[in-house]
Amino acid sequence: MTEQPTVAVLGTGIMGAAMARNTARAGLTVHAWNRSRAKAEPLAADGVRICDSPAQAVIGADVVLTMLYDGPATLDVMRQAADGLRPGAAWLQSTTAGVEGVADLARFAAAHELAFFDAPVLGTRQPAEAGQLLVLAAGPDAARPVVAPVLDAVGARTVWTGEDGAAGSATRLKLVANSWVLAATNAVGESLALAQALGVDPTSFLDAIAGGGLDMPYLHAKSALILEDRLSPAQFAVDTAAKDARLIAEAGRARGVRLDLAEAAAERFARAARQGHGQEDMAAAYYASFDPADPADPADPADPADPADPAA
Repeated sequence: MTEQPTVAVLGTGIMGAAMARNTARAGLTVHAWNRSRAKAEPLAADGVRICDSPAQAVIGADVVLTMLYDGPATLDVMRQAADGLRPGAAWLQSTTAGVEGVADLARFAAAHELAFFDAPVLGTRQPAEAGQLLVLAAGPDAARPVVAPVLDAVGARTVWTGEDGAAGSATRLKLVANSWVLAATNAVGESLALAQALGVDPTSFLDAIAGGGLDMPYLHAKSALILEDRLSPAQFAVDTAAKDARLIAEAGRARGVRLDLAEAAAERFARAARQGHGQEDMAAAYYASFDPADPADPADPADPADPADPAA
């Protein structure tokens, strides 16, 4: 292995593209593949080699980083990459795949003699682009020096949860963290929707709790995206939030825990997606509070009380 590892990034969506770019900017050789090549092409300007197939991307790679939609999609892509994989290479699996999904991926890693790292991340587009993600990771001590330059390039901090990536301890922590994030996102949307319905200026709500125990920066950040109509490009898309909410609810059900908020969040995000907001920021779940066929469906949430506005 060279002093700096060669890295293959499979999946260059919102998160994967930023991770590939920051890894290349850190001086590492990066190969990238995406199902839609057009999404990967801009990375060439940062010195990333764009590949036509997963197998081509992983040839010669010391580290494979996957950031795809879910566990089944990741397993499918890694099967396509199998002929190019080098036994002994490290696999940083950063997709939010769910507990059962990670177990399937770990079995693939064992069958192909890969050092498996369960390494989901916390953060959205902005921290990803800044290389300031929080990486939650579990994997073998012996292979950590190989993946360390990649982790340093994509994240501000790595929290190690264990040595056995197959146990899924990092993914379990990610699901717990995401359960809070998704619940908070929907709470923001519902509060603004209620303000809309009651004719309350949403800024008066934000001002009323500012600086107190009920206030938090996340509330203001997501409210601004809704009120200022800045839902695109997404920091974290509605479609992906719906998938993560389903994984959280499934993990709870499988272990005898009823997660009513996660179940409701999954349906709420799915409803927003059906309304056409799937690729917008997950704050667009705000619109799930309104029937798109209802003339009261808001076009301008920042002006909820204007009776002259047919969309108000």
